[in-house]
Amino acid sequence: MPSPSSVPAGAVPSVSRILAQGLALPWGLAFLPDGSALVTERNTALIKRITASGQVSTLGKVPGVAPVPAGEGGLLGLAVSPAFGTDATVFVYFTAAADNRIAKLTVRDGTLGVPEPILTGIPRGRIHNGGRLAFGPDGMLYAGTGETSDRPLAQNTTSLGGKILRMTPAGRPAPGNPFTGSVVYSYGHRNVQGLAFARDGQLWASEFGQSTWDELNVIRAGANYGWPTQEGKGSGGRFADPVAQWRVADASPSGIAIAGDAVYMAALRGERLWRIPVSGTTAGPPRAYFTGTYGRLRTVALAPDGSLWLVTSNTGRNTLHPGDDKVLRLTLS
Repeated sequence: MPSPSSVPAGAVPSVSRILAQGLALPWGLAFLPDGSALVTERNTALIKRITASGQVSTLGKVPGVAPVPAGEGGLLGLAVSPAFGTDATVFVYFTAAADNRIAKLTVRDGTLGVPEPILTGIPRGRIHNGGRLAFGPDGMLYAGTGETSDRPLAQNTTSLGGKILRMTPAGRPAPGNPFTGSVVYSYGHRNVQGLAFARDGQLWASEFGQSTWDELNVIRAGANYGWPTQEGKGSGGRFADPVAQWRVADASPSGIAIAGDAVYMAALRGERLWRIPVSGTTAGPPRAYFTGTYGRLRTVALAPDGSLWLVTSNTGRNTLHPGDDKVLRLTLS
């Protein structure tokens, strides 16, 4: 993978091509060592592979996925093992019949292996199921979860809902976690949809607000991000404030990627890609791109060649654009 610092400072995104179209509710995207990407489809439970030249193939269907009728659950995020070259393993987050869970499975010879759950018992609901996965530079697996509209779960550190989780690839609590014997890393979240690491190892996260403020947060171990008591920036005290916030009509943020000196944030209701300049743990004035051009934007990811891949999310919920849903390749210059 490229270093986020390999992208020029102040880089502006532009669409270079449509890599894939005709996808059904694509959600997660992660890159394989050969530069191709795996993409999940939320309701079909399919994992597809898209090459850098735009060839699309179906690897298979993940068994046990139980999308919530008229809801937000299903086959959601995925992450590729840092040791994929030797273990051929990917990790998926999905809604099962009784819970949300994380499982690992192999990808060999263009086919999927049988999923093996590594963490179960994440609360399941019609909405706010979280779903994003990302490996950190420490080799640990991080997951963003939602509180399923059961607000007290976010403040309950014994619940896995409304949290950012940190675990070993076997699903065990990672060494150094703030709560002994727990995978909980931070809490007080409403619905974490984006996770990305800066080149200094700092974790950033995007989060859906309710009716006032969406958030971009710098994540610290053991910190309380305030939900449901606080939405957006407060007046200090025991809650960690977001470093940037948006009115919900302008964002409803989903996936994020870090490239160069900026966080790029895909917006669903806002139908735009936000570029937020960052330095250390501070954020500068955001700027929006592609507003209304491609509809709802679900995921953005930094590709091995330094481009960004941007995933739309219009099927099933929004006015369709020709060819929806799509994966777009963006250049940064």
